[in-house]
Amino acid sequence: MTINLEPEPDGAHPWGNAATPYEELGGEDELRALVDCFYDRIRDDSPLLRAMHPADDRNSRRNLFEFLSGWMGGPDLYTARKGHPRLRMRHLPFTIGGDEAAEWIRCMRGALDDVEVAEPLRTYLDGRLEQTAQHVRNTDTG
Repeated sequence: MTINLEPEPDGAHPWGNAATPYEELGGEDELRALVDCFYDRIRDDSPLLRAMHPADDRNSRRNLFEFLSGWMGGPDLYTARKGHPRLRMRHLPFTIGGDEAAEWIRCMRGALDDVEVAEPLRTYLDGRLEQTAQHVRNTDTG
């Protein structure tokens, strides 16, 4: 799942004025803040997702930051380090149904709130991240 970076027919982008969602967000520092807020929410407010992650979540934070960087049109760090993301395959060891996908998107939307992502980027990311959360589901439970 990647973001289409081609402009709309009128030359605009659905995420705002910058060339990529990564730039619209504010680049590396803002993306790191988003990822940290997301994992802080998992740690503090999501027993369901916390149980899927190691106690030391530094590698998880790094993987998500690097994935989102490339996914949002910034440096393709994840692919350079680990190859194609293969999201579904990498998540197969975990049971991911509707409840887990909903909880992931709840935590991510909370992180988007925490870093105050403005419109239209907010609506754009809400939709694309929801698609991504549903994409990694591997069971119909929940």
